Amino acid sequence: QVQLVESGGGLVQPGGSLRLSCAASGSIFSINVMGWYRQAPGKQRELVATITSGGSTNYADSVKGRFTISRDNAKNTVYLQMNSLKPEDTAVYYCNAPYSLRDYWGQGTQVTVSS
Repeated sequence: QVQLVESGGGLVQPGGSLRLSCAASGSIFSINVMGWYRQAPGKQRELVATITSGGSTNYADSVKGRFTISRDNAKNTVYLQMNSLKPEDTAVYYCNAPYSLRDYWGQGTQVTVSS
C-alpha cells in the first residue's frame, strides 16, 4: 500500500505563487511517474503535470510557463511550483502515482486564487 499526502495549498491573490508538495510513503521500491491533477467544482478532473524518475516532464497547455513540477527521488516527494496564478487555477489539487498495478491518489489540497 502507498500513501500520498499533499500539502501547501491555500488562498492566494491573482499573480501570486504557491508551492505544493506530495510525499509518498509505504511499501515503495520505486515510482516511475508521479503527477498532479486538479478538479474544480462542476468540472472534470484534469491533468496538470507529470514527471518521470528520470526528470522528463509534461504539462497541460493551461499551465505551461507558469507551473514547474519537480521531484526528489530519494525522498519520494513531488513538488508543484505554481507562479502567476489565475482565478481559473482554483481547484482541489491531487497527487497521483501509478504503482504496482494500482493508481494511488492523495487526499487533495485546496488552492483558491482570488482577490
